[in-house]
Amino acid sequence: MPRYALQVEYHGGPFVGWQRQVGLSSVQGVIEAALAKLEPRVHNIAAAGRTDAGVHALAQVAHCDMERDWGAFRLSEALNYHLKPAPVAITACTEVSENWHARFSATQRRYLFRLLMRRAPATHQAGLVWQVKHDLDVDAMQTGAGKLIGNHDFTTFRSTICQAKTPIKTLEKLEVRQVNLPHGQEIHFEVAARSFLHNQVRSFVGTLERVGAGTMTPQDVADALAARDRAACGPVSPPQGLYLAGVGYDAPPF
Repeated sequence: MPRYALQVEYHGGPFVGWQRQVGLSSVQGVIEAALAKLEPRVHNIAAAGRTDAGVHALAQVAHCDMERDWGAFRLSEALNYHLKPAPVAITACTEVSENWHARFSATQRRYLFRLLMRRAPATHQAGLVWQVKHDLDVDAMQTGAGKLIGNHDFTTFRSTICQAKTPIKTLEKLEVRQVNLPHGQEIHFEVAARSFLHNQVRSFVGTLERVGAGTMTPQDVADALAARDRAACGPVSPPQGLYLAGVGYDAPPF
């Protein structure tokens, strides 16, 4: 039974998230339905990470087990055909060993968050960015972000429904930079860690936006982290600016 690794790109707007839910449209569900068109049976794929409703992916990674040898190119082409018209695409596919696992073999998850600063309503970028109409101090935001790097108890930035066994995580990267684009100025948050707590990235972004707006200081971020209290967190940012940008492996499959 050959196992294939899939690199998946999707627009999260129409979905309740990655995870399959009965009676609701999910990314996992539409891919498994496409697989069932190729091999009519129940399919159960696994992914590197579960994204929430409205969250996008540039390079999610999943794996599937097939009963026959499809060949990586043929499998990806067949899946993309049967995934239409859902905004989901298989952008890479390769055969992997039977003990390779999209989630458990992963050593890093990378996220990108896009925040658009402009007063005019977003048109082409609607649903793909979090838009704010006020200016933000990017330098202050980066200073605040620096307070979060390293191994910490991130209880403050953890959803109350998070099911992780421990709030202690090691944040490897949290960079904030301004990008000038034709449609306006965007602030990009690039975040990396081996694993994340539920809503951790969106909690970071919402808090740092408050720093950029001047209602919190970089030291307030450090104090919030030390408080280990969800009430000390800033507002959680909306999901539409968040992208699963990549997954790291000791031996990258693609």
